[in-house]
Amino acid sequence: MKSAIAVRRAKGIARQAVLLFTCSALLIGCGKSSSNNNPTATSATGNAVPIGIAFAQTSNVALLGQEGTDGVKIAEKYFNAKGGINGKPIKLIFQDTGGDEVGTVNAFQTLINQNKVVGIIGPTLSQQAFSANPIAERNQVPVIGASNTAKGIPEIGDYVARVSSSVAVVAPYAVKAALKQNPNIKRVAVFYAQNDAFNKSETEIFQKTVKDLGLNLVTVQKFQTTDTDFQTQASSAINLKPDLAIISGLAVDGGNLVKQLRELGYKGIIIGGNGFNTSHIFSVCKALCDGVIIAQAYSPEYKNEINTAFRKAYFEQYRREPPQVSAQAFTALQVYVEALQSLDKKQKINQLSLAQLRKELNQELLKGTYQTPLGEIAFTPVGDVIQKEFYVAQLKMEANGTQGKFAFLSIK
Repeated sequence: MKSAIAVRRAKGIARQAVLLFTCSALLIGCGKSSSNNNPTATSATGNAVPIGIAFAQTSNVALLGQEGTDGVKIAEKYFNAKGGINGKPIKLIFQDTGGDEVGTVNAFQTLINQNKVVGIIGPTLSQQAFSANPIAERNQVPVIGASNTAKGIPEIGDYVARVSSSVAVVAPYAVKAALKQNPNIKRVAVFYAQNDAFNKSETEIFQKTVKDLGLNLVTVQKFQTTDTDFQTQASSAINLKPDLAIISGLAVDGGNLVKQLRELGYKGIIIGGNGFNTSHIFSVCKALCDGVIIAQAYSPEYKNEINTAFRKAYFEQYRREPPQVSAQAFTALQVYVEALQSLDKKQKINQLSLAQLRKELNQELLKGTYQTPLGEIAFTPVGDVIQKEFYVAQLKMEANGTQGKFAFLSIK
């Protein structure tokens, strides 16, 4: 009896030993797996190269965010049809930034740490960029702004660049175009959204331009991007009899301000800032949008091979001409694709760790010259775009008052 019990005990011990050995082997295997904290760049999406898109899909900024989304989706399809990164497709990973800094910070952190993207395009607003770009900088992840034009964006860090030209370059063209239409302009009223970093930066450029041209700045009126009632600001300005009104705001607030200025009897020229560079403004001020002047960094009519292809693809999908933000977003993805192609020819990118790829990609993209829908561009050493062509458009509304177009003016 004791012998049988002893045999059973021996078998039990043996089974426990086997079990312990198996568990130990599993633990060792798991330990090796978890210690390999050096994933390749394409590990997150198989063979595809993941690029993060941080645009506003919700909030009052969603109109601009949607135009950026439209541009990168067309670019993804276009470049993958041409072979992607030397045979490896690109895959866009979207995170909604919303309209504030908190949402943008969360989007960047998710793209960097969970989605393991090689680089980021975004965010929608300069205000958001000042909060989120330092996160990309600390993690050494390249970020390209497609609609960030405020002063100081590229200077945030070595990993921050933009394809959207500085407002300091673009804004003065609009004032000069207004003077060309009415050389008798003397008195200028300025309005700006004081809660937005870009619009605060832009209005400084507009105000400086007005003074440099010897015009009389009769009033500066402030508002919020969330405002809907501008009667106080509009009435105060109109009482000073300005010949020109300049508005730095976003599409919804800026469009409503245009509408209320006209409804209160203002008949002079209106200039809209970069936030007006969207066809979505037509649905805000409708027929009263007619005549608003906007400086632009993009024209659908620009003649080169890639803009022709982009314009055709955009029109086929949306039945309207592509806006500036969509063209800039397309361009941002083009920069990543061509820089990755160049890098892959030197050393296969799927053999690099994610950290190595991010670092070398950032260095590579700053070296290039790119033929884009915006024309030829390159980058300064700090990552600011170098662009040759600029434009001024005037909004021309159709008789129904709900549809319109950007009619380009001669600024030569």
